Formats: sequence, structure tokens, C-alpha cells
Amino acid sequence: MTDAASAFDLPDGQALAALVAGKLCHDFISPAGAIGSGLDLLKDPTAQDMRDDAMGLIESSARKMIALVAFARVAFGASTSAERFSGGELGALVAGLTEGGRATLHWRVADETFSRAEARALVNLAYLAMAALPSGGAAVAAARREADALVIEGLAEGPRARLKPEATAGLAGRPLTEGLPGQWIQPYWLWLTVADAGGALEVNVEEGRVALLARMPN
Repeated sequence: MTDAASAFDLPDGQALAALVAGKLCHDFISPAGAIGSGLDLLKDPTAQDMRDDAMGLIESSARKMIALVAFARVAFGASTSAERFSGGELGALVAGLTEGGRATLHWRVADETFSRAEARALVNLAYLAMAALPSGGAAVAAARREADALVIEGLAEGPRARLKPEATAGLAGRPLTEGLPGQWIQPYWLWLTVADAGGALEVNVEEGRVALLARMPN
């Protein structure tokens, strides 16, 4: 890769793998670094009065890391033996990742089973609906079966609900010509997951409202 434009012109498997790896490293570095800082405090003989704070930092950061890994295994990877996932299981993955944020998530997905591709689309779409609410608000993730398709909906409503230009490009399956690759890859990954399954992804952005809808053949 020599520049952003050429890197995203027609991303192949190797380029996509590098971008996903970069996204995951970016997500993991914060809790991993916090765990390291907490361990340093525990070992510092001059900071023993901060032992409880250090243990709290390690505990919360470890929970965050575990939630990130569990989510990433379904959202990005195939490093799980499961071929089908329950709605409750997927809801717990998204909740673990978004817990403590400014926005709230309402999970309206029946506890039925979903294929690996369906699960990947569902958790990514739910996460991106939450990510559209940087200043808080409410997001809804829902799924329903129709005669010939699974319909997944994500609705985000809040005072500053929006999609960044990189996310808009990714959700439309367009290459990134400028902006941050890390903000593009997950939306593009969702589009690619839905498209590879023979489905379609719709995006609607209004003031204070972002709606995402994926339709995947049964």
C-alpha cells in the first residue's frame, strides 16, 4: 500500500485482512495498555496506597478486553466452531461491548438461531447503530423472518445521530478515497457480509436519526 486511495481502490483479501487486523489492534490497545498500567502500579512500592485503584483498573479493562475478543470472533472472524448462534447469545455479545457508553441499546431479536453470516451481519449492524450516537441516545436492533429473507434493522435516534463519511462509503460498498481506514472497514465489512450472502443493505440518514436495514435471503 502506497497511499490511501490506492489501498482502497479494489481491496483484495490481503488488504482486507490487514485492515481488519488494524481495526482489532486499535480496539485492543486501550484495555491492554490499561491492564499494563494497573500491573505497573501493583509492582511500584511507592504506590501501594493506589492498590485498590490498580485492581479496579485491571478488572474493568480485562472485562472490556474479553468483551472485545468475544465480539470480534463473531463479527470479524471464523475462529469459532459454532455454525449457528442464538439471538440471546448475540445480544449478550453486543451488550458486553457497548456497556457503559452514552447510548442505550434495545435488543429486539427473538431467541432463534442464526447462521454464521446472519450472526455476523446482525452484531455488526447493531454495533454500528450504537456508534452512530456519539452524544448519546437510543438504538434499537431488531430482526424478523419473512417468507424469503431475514430482515435486520438498526435504528439510532439521538441529538447528534450521524454517520461519518467513511462509514457512509463503507456501507454503500464504495472504496475509501480519503479519511480514516479504521472508520471505514467495519461498515464495509458489514456491506460485504450482506452482499456475499446475496442480500442488500439500505441506509437512511436524517437529522437526529440513522436507520440501517439489511435483507439477507433465507
